[in-house]
Amino acid sequence: MKPLLERIRMGETLVADGAMGTMLFAKGVESGQCPELVNLNSPQLLEEIAGLYFDAGADILETNTFGASPLKLAQYGLEDKMAEMNRAAVRAARNVVGERAYVAACCGPSGRILKPYGDCDPEEVYDGFVKQMICLIEAGADCICVETMIDLAEEVLAVKAARSVSPTIPVTATMTFDATPRGFFTVMGVTIERAAAGLREAGADVIGSNCGNGIEDMIEIARQFRRCGDMPLIIQSNAGLPELKDGHPVYGETPEFMAEKAHELLDIGVSIIGGCCGTTPEHTRAIRQMVDSSIYE
Repeated sequence: MKPLLERIRMGETLVADGAMGTMLFAKGVESGQCPELVNLNSPQLLEEIAGLYFDAGADILETNTFGASPLKLAQYGLEDKMAEMNRAAVRAARNVVGERAYVAACCGPSGRILKPYGDCDPEEVYDGFVKQMICLIEAGADCICVETMIDLAEEVLAVKAARSVSPTIPVTATMTFDATPRGFFTVMGVTIERAAAGLREAGADVIGSNCGNGIEDMIEIARQFRRCGDMPLIIQSNAGLPELKDGHPVYGETPEFMAEKAHELLDIGVSIIGGCCGTTPEHTRAIRQMVDSSIYE
């Protein structure tokens, strides 16, 4: 494969996979347990999921390491398993795709609130991210995906942690925004404009948004990111907002609907299109077909 950033610079649109959590729960993982335990106890399940997304046409496969930073794992008393969990997740994805797709090492929030709003020192959060990044990069990840952040200060720490371990590894950085009467903000009050400027300065290669919104809101978020500059963009929307049915969240946006709407992301110039909560390999397949068919339009 060509390097990921080279393909983006050449104008290619890449397709990322969908929701890991959706698939794990569908395979029987119980809500409330540490999802990263699967990496140690059932790595074959990760390989099965990676295979489904790869077969659906994903160029980028994310690892099951969203909550595998030391501080997050400490909530389950599993921080001593951190290195093993991260390496196992990268290995599982690589076993499936080899060099035919990119393995994106996923990094989510620490689960702690930074001072002065919370009680956690930024240095502690940064050190934890560095430890996780070392494991992910040494295990052979092709890129780092920092995602679902609501605090720009924390995401900057994660991006800088990745950069401190590898100055050259591609880093994507996404935040989660809510629609309000005054526009889009994260829960911590970060605007799209602030996010774009802060993530660029921190050293991210690709910026954008994931989670929290269906495809239509994500299209508007992408437009606003594009107004902030010409950096490569990544958008990973939910399959709509969930509704509880029989105690389980159900996401209403079909693969066909999401793919049809996602065509607008191509017009905006989004470089990576993927899915988040509620999206399945069928959503990935529909997006793949849409991207491929657009080449001949």
